[in-house]
Formats: sequence, C-alpha cells, structure tokens
Amino acid sequence: MRTPSRIPLSKGGRAVVVTGASGGVGRATALAFAARGDRVALLARGREGLAAAADEVQRAGGQALVVPVDMADPKAVEDAAQQVADAFGRIDVWVNNAFAGVFAPFTEITADEFRRVTEVTYLGCVFGTRAALRHMLPRNRGTIVQVGSALAYRGIPLQSAYCGAKHAIQGFNESLRCELLHERSRVRTTMVQLPAVNTPQFDWVLSRMPGRARPVPPVYQPEVAARAIVHAAGHGRRREYWVGGSTVATLVANAVAPGLLDRYLARNGFEAQRDEGEHRDPGNLWTPADGPHGRDFGAHGRFDAESHGDSPQEWLSTQRGRIGTALTAGAGILAARRLARLVAVRRP
Repeated sequence: MRTPSRIPLSKGGRAVVVTGASGGVGRATALAFAARGDRVALLARGREGLAAAADEVQRAGGQALVVPVDMADPKAVEDAAQQVADAFGRIDVWVNNAFAGVFAPFTEITADEFRRVTEVTYLGCVFGTRAALRHMLPRNRGTIVQVGSALAYRGIPLQSAYCGAKHAIQGFNESLRCELLHERSRVRTTMVQLPAVNTPQFDWVLSRMPGRARPVPPVYQPEVAARAIVHAAGHGRRREYWVGGSTVATLVANAVAPGLLDRYLARNGFEAQRDEGEHRDPGNLWTPADGPHGRDFGAHGRFDAESHGDSPQEWLSTQRGRIGTALTAGAGILAARRLARLVAVRRP
C-alpha cells in the first residue's frame, strides 16, 4: 500500500477516522467534523460515495483522506489505520459507524447473510477499535465513539441480525470501558444510541418484505446524530449518550415492561417498517451500492418530509453537565437564601 504524504493539521484541528463515511450518518458526521476544521479519514467500500464525501469535507473546511476498506477484513482495517496515521501523524478520534443489515424474518435470512451482517456491524466495530487502540494507547490519548442504536437494548422484528450485532457492540464496549478504567488509561470509549434516522440504507438494504423498507417513526435527520457523535468525541468520559425522545422512551419502556413491549412490537412492528412501493435491492450487503457501477447516495434518505432536524432530548443529553451545574448552583442559592432568612428571624 502506498504511503500518502503527510497532511498538515490546521490549528486546533483533530485527526478523525469515520467508518461507513460514504453515506448516511457517517457522511453527516464526517461533514460535522470537517466544519470544525478537522482532518477526516473517510473509510468505507463505496468509491462513488467516498469521492463525493471527500469533496464535501473539503468544501466544509476540513481535510479529507479517502481510504477504501471493508470493515469485515481485520488486516485491511489495520492497514487503513496505519495509512491514516502515516498521513495525519496520529489518530485522535475513531468513530465506528459502518454497518450492514437485512430486513426479513429470521427464518428467511441465510446463514451467510447473517454472518455478513455480524462481520460488518459487530466485528467491524471490534476490528476498528483494535486498530484505533494500537495508535492511541502508546500516546495514552484518544477517543473511540461507538455508534449504537436504541436497538442495542431493544430488539425489534425483521432486523434480528442488526439488533444482535448492536447488542454485541454494547456488551463489548462495556467490557472495554471497564478495562481502560482499570488501567487508568486516558483513552476513552463512549457510545451514542441513535433513534430511527433518515438515511439511504432503507433503499439499498437487502429486504424480503413486501413493499419498501422504512424506519419506525419518529424519524430524525442524520445531522442530529452527527452533532451528538461530534459532541461525544469531545466528551468521551461520559458512558453513553441517548439521542431522540423515541430512544429514551424505548429504553425506559424496555427496562420497565419488556414483555409488554414484546407484544406491542409483535402487533405493530412489522407494518411500521413497511412502506408503499416496490423495493429495489442494489445488493449493498455483498458489494457497495455506491461502487464503481453505482451512484452516490449522500447522507439523506427519502424521508426528508417527515424527519426532525433537531431533538430537544439530544440537547439535554449533551448539556447534562451544564444543566447539573446550574441546578446545583440554583439549589445552593436557594439554600443560602433560606439560611439567611432563618438567621434574620432569629437575630435579636
């Protein structure tokens, strides 16, 4: 592999890696980092999407490095990380976002398809994390952001392979976090749990459902997810972030009444993921839909009209520290005033 020339770091910028950067949440996240003046390494399979993403990163004010890679290949991931380190000089942030999925009942998913989803979504995260740690641990500095989902806690019908992979990432990340804390490492790992997002995956995913695949409402724009991921990269001490009111509602309901939620999803979960029209699968599971003979899909899917561009819950989640400080300060002021009144009453 040819070693790229060193790309200088702009003042205050970071060296960032985003996997799955050719479309959807990864694409929006790469642009969000670029807007901060960061250097962004774009890792994905689809060359058309990567080329377009690199152009957008440059126009957004960042510096782009395109690294085509299949995250299911551990040697290729290690080589990609080394290429980034050679070009950027270091790796400050690594975002594990790449995934694959199949929309179908479990009994209609082949063993090879299930394995492929697991290798890309779960093992791709493991391989990416391992590659990032090789460069972060010697410096004792860096942040790894695992892009999760409400489905990391709550499985839903028709997405058993994806849900299983996200559950696995959750457990893996918790174990790794404990080990880093035990070692008193300054390398951080955190996880961002996302709601349903308006991405192109619903048009390129392998589906055996009648009609077209769609996210379960409410749906959020990928920029909402990107803002949370960028914030998490700068505040890696936090264990995880929940984005979207639907994520909070789902996780709380699953903790309180999982059996009831099972029955609700059994009745409503199938139709909630089906849309009118004919699904045309471009084969993204095995070959990228935005490969040499494909097209660039961008960050957004076809659900712009119904998608939310902001999330009050996201703001509350990312501002929790400031809110807690303000509440504490407010409580202190009230307590001081109450004490002053008591002293005034008792004064002779």
